Amino acid sequence: MRRKLDAATTGARAAIVDTSTGLNNMQQLIQLRWIAVVGQVATIAVVHFGFGIRLPLEQMAATLACLVAFNVASQARWRSRQRVSDRELFVALLVDVGALTVQLSLSGGTGNPFVFLFLLQVILGAVLLETASIWTLVAITGGCVVALTSLHRPLPIPLDPGGGLASPYIRGLLICFVLDAALLVTFVTRIERNLRHRDARLAALRQRAAEEDHIVRMGLLASGAAHELGTPLSTLSVILGDWRHLPHFTSDPELHGEVCEMQTQIERCKAIVSGILLSAGKARGEASVATTLGRFLDDLLAEWRTTRPAVTLTYANRFGDDDPPIVSDSAVKQTLHNLLDNALEASPRWVGLDVDRDGDTLVLTVKDTGPGFAPEMLAQFGKPYQSSKGRPGGGLGLFLVVNVVRTLGGTVAARNRSSGGAIVTIRLPLSAITLEEPEAHGR
Repeated sequence: MRRKLDAATTGARAAIVDTSTGLNNMQQLIQLRWIAVVGQVATIAVVHFGFGIRLPLEQMAATLACLVAFNVASQARWRSRQRVSDRELFVALLVDVGALTVQLSLSGGTGNPFVFLFLLQVILGAVLLETASIWTLVAITGGCVVALTSLHRPLPIPLDPGGGLASPYIRGLLICFVLDAALLVTFVTRIERNLRHRDARLAALRQRAAEEDHIVRMGLLASGAAHELGTPLSTLSVILGDWRHLPHFTSDPELHGEVCEMQTQIERCKAIVSGILLSAGKARGEASVATTLGRFLDDLLAEWRTTRPAVTLTYANRFGDDDPPIVSDSAVKQTLHNLLDNALEASPRWVGLDVDRDGDTLVLTVKDTGPGFAPEMLAQFGKPYQSSKGRPGGGLGLFLVVNVVRTLGGTVAARNRSSGGAIVTIRLPLSAITLEEPEAHGR
């Protein structure tokens, strides 16, 4: 079931990525249509008034007005909607083909040198559309060209390719070529960039899904191991409790102290096992406790200091006077323990923890004075098995930290301090960890 949910989540994320790409491509077509409108206005003005070639201005202006109205409607539609289908992209290109066909039919048909602008629409379709839609667009475009051979208003210019640049037809062909090439380079490059970004985001989603699946398998393994360890740890605790009262141990203070220390460590192991099972949803009689943010952090640091008495920990809580209610989350607790433990290994004499607030975001900063992160570790921060300790299977601590925080909607960032050491910053939305205030009811 969990795998099915993960697959569904990954599919939903991929659909969002595809939606974003389709919307970007539609925006590119809208921009291209505005350029086409401006280009047609300029071309009609130059030909009609500059070259003295009479054109049906009323009909051509009406076609341009329809194209402008369609583009304004498209801009309004795609500002409020987010999903763009292949059919909608196909219709948008079909409108451009229709407008170009009407304009060419009013200005010489296939004798107009701008007839090669049809190729621009075909190439854009080849980049944007699915296979069936592409070939449909090719067939429609070809039919329009065939129809223009007979259904057109003659253009009073001589088709004299032998005249070189002195021929209006040759000059029109040259302008058409430059326009086609410039628009294709500009917009195909942008569309390809959109597609590359989509592919990169999809690859990132696949990587994230693989990491989350890895965490699920690790959680199942840890939960099973913790469950199996619970019984022998309880047995050892009972035996050590009995030993403490035996004359052989009570008569020897040193031996009695060692037995007491062993029992303390066994109790700590039991607490760790209970925490693992609680995180996995298999609590052994313990329940989540409502607390406040300040009390949660104070208790967490007091527990961490108890087992690491030799370290100097500097704790600065600058969250403010507000102390929101939260649930004591074992996952968040273990996340901070992992960060503090990593900082302690790098900097045995001093570790710092700062707590700040940035609007509706809790900011936790762990600092140390160790050697800092290597550049390759910063580049792969949060990836599994990226460790500087050289131990087999190392590097999972930060991997789990990043994924727990990401699950809560937060982020983790790491950098090196200019004065030496490292800084790891966690940003968590307060809405992910705070308790909602109960609604007031009338008496």
